[in-house]
Amino acid sequence: MMEKTLKQEIHTELTDHIIPFWDALRDEEHGGFYGRVNHDLTIDHHADKGGVLHSRILWFFSEAGRVLQDEQCLMNARHAFRFLKEHLLDGEYGGVMWTTDYRGEPADASKHAYCQAFAIYGLSAWYRVSGEQDALTTAMRLFELLETRMRDPEGYGEAFERDFSPQVNDKLSENGVLADRTMNTLLHVIEAYTELLRVSGDDRVRTKLTEAVRIMMDRVFDPAKGRLEVFFDKDYHSLIDLYSYGHDIEAAWLLDRAAEVLGDPVLTEKVHVMTAVLEDHVLREGFDGEALTAECEEGRVLADRIWWVQAEAVNGFLHAWKKRPERTDFLDAARREWQYIREHVIDRRPDSEWLEQLDKAGRPDGSKPMAGLWKCPYHNGRMCLEFLLFPFETGR
Repeated sequence: MMEKTLKQEIHTELTDHIIPFWDALRDEEHGGFYGRVNHDLTIDHHADKGGVLHSRILWFFSEAGRVLQDEQCLMNARHAFRFLKEHLLDGEYGGVMWTTDYRGEPADASKHAYCQAFAIYGLSAWYRVSGEQDALTTAMRLFELLETRMRDPEGYGEAFERDFSPQVNDKLSENGVLADRTMNTLLHVIEAYTELLRVSGDDRVRTKLTEAVRIMMDRVFDPAKGRLEVFFDKDYHSLIDLYSYGHDIEAAWLLDRAAEVLGDPVLTEKVHVMTAVLEDHVLREGFDGEALTAECEEGRVLADRIWWVQAEAVNGFLHAWKKRPERTDFLDAARREWQYIREHVIDRRPDSEWLEQLDKAGRPDGSKPMAGLWKCPYHNGRMCLEFLLFPFETGR
């Protein structure tokens, strides 16, 4: 009964709050969606438009349209697809550019593996719901580009100039380091290839997805610490003592899903052993009884609550309980996390969405946007969709 009530709450949050906010950001004059909404809810009509943001919007409206059977969501997905194809795809060099200006002209034409992965993710979702062959063809071209221009024998590179010459990876490096490889990019390549394999059945995608999962297990996962390392040099030497709780709980359920789609029982068992460790450690070390803290660097905990971390905690804790139904502490953590989101993260101002970041006392950071190059409907929208589809009866 409690889960039925929660599903009703989350369905309302999705349909009455998140979807209308992003629907209102359609740019009918220049295409795509406006690139920024400030904390005071004013729209910056001249903000740059991001490749990652538009790929995530494409994914969100495609999946929301599919799950909810909602025509307006599908119209928004088509609108995002058109902007991606006509403005963000580089007709000269290939690949998806980092940003355009508000009119759709190239702004930052550099290429990042992370950005290509999200484009594949969004295009796969659009093909799944629309059946448009052009979406799948474009996704496969980006897959080939990732594998031929952005990968070396040991794994994936990160940042490249427009012509695919190497670039310093400042876009996906944080915490005072510049990384040659990141866990984050590899995770979202896995995520993208999982959905591309689901819709294409392509054997080469299957092979490369399997390889990427094995890199995560063999080079990124630290069994002694029970976590995924975050930033690396080219030889996978970790550059910083950093525990990213949000990424670990997100990775746990995304890696399980990759194994599920691959359908290899031996690999699945190995993945489940690793993801169980990640789940246990995040619950024990990162969850404080009401919310998931941001990260721990060099033993110093950043206790801020970040919107995407909270959303992925709900996803990850629910999927952990599905695997191990005797572990009702995971179900309880998911319920507590949603309660925290409902009471603190959801912004109750009219026509708003979720707050990006709060301190431990629940005070929002007014410098953070409500929508931007990174602030998107992907994490919280996906949490809602995953919750609505979650088979609670299988957890008992």
